[in-house]
Amino acid sequence: MSCLSSFGLLFVGFGVKEFEIASYSIEARVKKKTVALIKEFCYQVGEGDIFIGIQEQFKKMVVRRVDLRSDTVTKPTEVMRAAMATAEVDDDILGYDPTAFRFEAEMARIMGKEAALFVPSGTMGNLISVLVHCEIRGSEVILGDNSHIHVYENGGISTLGGVHPRPVKNNADGTMDIALIEAAIRNPPDAIYYPTTRLICLENTHANCGGRCISVEYTERVGEIAKQHGLKLHIDGARIFNASVALGVPVHRLVEAADSVSVCLSKGLGAPVGSVIVGSKGFIAKAKRLRKTLGGAMRQVGVLCAAAYVALQDNAGKLADDHKKTKMLADGLNQIKGLKVNMASVETNIIFFDIMEGVNILARNLTKVLEEHGVLIMPVSKLSIRVVLHHQISESDVHYALTCIQQAILRLQGLK
Repeated sequence: MSCLSSFGLLFVGFGVKEFEIASYSIEARVKKKTVALIKEFCYQVGEGDIFIGIQEQFKKMVVRRVDLRSDTVTKPTEVMRAAMATAEVDDDILGYDPTAFRFEAEMARIMGKEAALFVPSGTMGNLISVLVHCEIRGSEVILGDNSHIHVYENGGISTLGGVHPRPVKNNADGTMDIALIEAAIRNPPDAIYYPTTRLICLENTHANCGGRCISVEYTERVGEIAKQHGLKLHIDGARIFNASVALGVPVHRLVEAADSVSVCLSKGLGAPVGSVIVGSKGFIAKAKRLRKTLGGAMRQVGVLCAAAYVALQDNAGKLADDHKKTKMLADGLNQIKGLKVNMASVETNIIFFDIMEGVNILARNLTKVLEEHGVLIMPVSKLSIRVVLHHQISESDVHYALTCIQQAILRLQGLK
């Protein structure tokens, strides 16, 4: 029997469950002992020269994976895959895909709007919404200086739509001061120097502010200002369902003051692909034309809508548990010497934590060490890291991640 064949039997003998190890220290000990056994076995059968390759493959197999980079990393569930395989479909560009039609109607109902439209991504959803509201090139949109549209969407509203961004400082809670919003509005009938403001954008939850929730009262106040000045209000609601659960407010109430909303299906809700934009029938009619212009119209899109429908039905109810685990992780991080979390900012499923300067550890180095043990995180600066939880992260994963982070800090400080 070859060494590789024998190694396969050896692996089966250990059992998969034995490799789902609950802590960093146990994992390291088991891995070390098992690798030693494989090495001894290979040399006994005279095939020590292939040990290194086996060792590397084995290390990859036994490392537990806890992916905290984003809630966009979830894998489709078996129920989603089954729904996709059996979805009733037709040509959606021609307007005949029944699964897409049913899903869009359901999203419109839940969001309290007249109509909805499936789009490939949140970036496209926001872009289409801005362009519908700002049909005249050179229009201006007021938005947060730390908002997703302004920071992470490749300047699309300017590049493709000729829309001028008017950033207003985001507060720590994701809001913008009402007085600053009003002061930023420009609609001078006689002045020829400025663009004309036509839109205000809010983000709920606010990702760069740590997943903070925007209240109904604040949104309604901004909506009133928009109406007073003849403006439209768009909400980037990528994680609006997280906000709804955290605030205990139905999602349609959170967006009642808005003229349009984009909702990401592949973040908190855990669908594999897509977003939805909602608004009036007239808004969606214009949005559908722009979706085609931007290359976002698809044929048998019901295959994707079927998975999104399952996500909406199965995962929206899990968001409260995601938030609970997020607070558990944040509290654990705060207890690790050298790390700091602003607990007041942890409202939903996102955590930003800082490495204190005296620790002399860089975020990229901590990220690299944790990756060796299957814990994936996202550094956002030299000393700051973001982690995001989702429905495929268990309490056991949280405990494992905390143990790994604690041990990694000690290792990088030379204390282990």
